[in-house]
Amino acid sequence: MTDPVLQTIPLGFTWATVDPFLFCVHHLDKYPEANEHMGPAASLTARDLGMDFSGADGWRMYHGSTVPGFPQHPHRGFETVTFVRQGYVDHSDSLGATARFGRGDVQWLTAGEGIVHCEMFPLLDRDGPNPCELFQIWLNLPASDKMVEPYFTMLWNEDIPRHVATDDHGHTTEVTVVAGPLAGLTPPSPPPSSWASRPSADLAIWHVVSEPKARWTMPPTRDPTTVRTVYVFEGSVHIGDHDLEASTGAVVRSDEPVEIVGGPYGTEALVLQGRPIGEPVATYGPFVMNTQQEIEQAFSDYRRTGFGGWPWPTDDPVHPRDAGRFARHADGRIEHADLMPSAAPDARRDGS
Repeated sequence: MTDPVLQTIPLGFTWATVDPFLFCVHHLDKYPEANEHMGPAASLTARDLGMDFSGADGWRMYHGSTVPGFPQHPHRGFETVTFVRQGYVDHSDSLGATARFGRGDVQWLTAGEGIVHCEMFPLLDRDGPNPCELFQIWLNLPASDKMVEPYFTMLWNEDIPRHVATDDHGHTTEVTVVAGPLAGLTPPSPPPSSWASRPSADLAIWHVVSEPKARWTMPPTRDPTTVRTVYVFEGSVHIGDHDLEASTGAVVRSDEPVEIVGGPYGTEALVLQGRPIGEPVATYGPFVMNTQQEIEQAFSDYRRTGFGGWPWPTDDPVHPRDAGRFARHADGRIEHADLMPSAAPDARRDGS
């Protein structure tokens, strides 16, 4: 019998990824109740504000000084996919676009030729805890698309399908289908220049939640060269002869079905898969290009143009506490997610 696990990797604060993915981090911060400024109602005295990754008391300020998060910073040459499971993110960018999203929403941003944006984590509840949990995934762009115009797409929670599989013993596995079709479900489209927009890229982003001992079989990929990685971040799973505990990643075979068996206390995992772009990668800080010369050009262009400048009064703008989930795009188009129908996301159930 062929071993379905090709490689295992320990997961640190950032997770090791495989082409076409560049980076993945799972942020989980147990923020306390909020103060009047939508920051934590707690002392910040011992924290290195502007660079607080300490995790003291179960949360971080990151580069924020009042509200946690990441004030304005540039990107070029790749995409960010931000999947928020708890809490909220306030986005503003150099194109004049802005948004508040969370509670299952996904923002997919193509940086392309260059964009400046901020990602702040406003704390809205003044009477209770404000947990914030999100994944941020960096996805590379091929050389032909590294200098496209910046573009962002909102994938609202209400539009993201869920696949619910029930095994022979009645145990269920639910898969949130952020990208890549699964079991007849097709998620909202990524940005037009994304590597994920090419069917041949065979790209998928799936969030998997399994009940204890639930069995679910991932179907084979369309292309045998596709690389598929399962990141276990809660509970444990059994794959083949391998027991994988939390904080473990596993590169698994993609050319044949792979059964995932939930551990005794259940499982949460993130699956990233895609056909490699297969081009040279040069990175420095917020820029991802193909050559060192292109990295130097990115810095030169940013110093000269500011990638369009920063149209906001502060480096870390946040929306009013009662703003709700919305997006205002660079072309003026406005989406109000909280006015969408309240029905649960599309789900398909089967007995696989």
